[in-house]
Amino acid sequence: MSKPASPRKVGDKEALAVNTSVRGSPYKLNLVAGLIRGKKVGDALNILSFSTKAMAVEVRKTLASAIANAENNHNLDVDSLIVQEASVGKGLVMKRFATRARGRSARIVKPFSRIRVVVREQEEA
Repeated sequence: MSKPASPRKVGDKEALAVNTSVRGSPYKLNLVAGLIRGKKVGDALNILSFSTKAMAVEVRKTLASAIANAENNHNLDVDSLIVQEASVGKGLVMKRFATRARGRSARIVKPFSRIRVVVREQEEA
């Protein structure tokens, strides 16, 4: 007897992609994720492609993965997808130190983040 299959984490007309180790602070990543929430995926990809923020590259990769998951794994129509959710959370933190004057040291914090993008197929009204 095997373990029962875990239920889907999203709905029937939805697809999910998670990037768990993005090197950057959650605050900076959330600023970029806020640009695409609720937008059509084509518009969101354009916004991320022409954004001057460095974190836009990682968000764009995750969004592209969610679109590919929707198309290949769940047979959803790519032209009618919208970004339902783009949430950011904290990951691990690497702690380093820098030597300072008079035998002291200063802490350097190198944070990692995780981003979760959910795309949903919008019904034609």
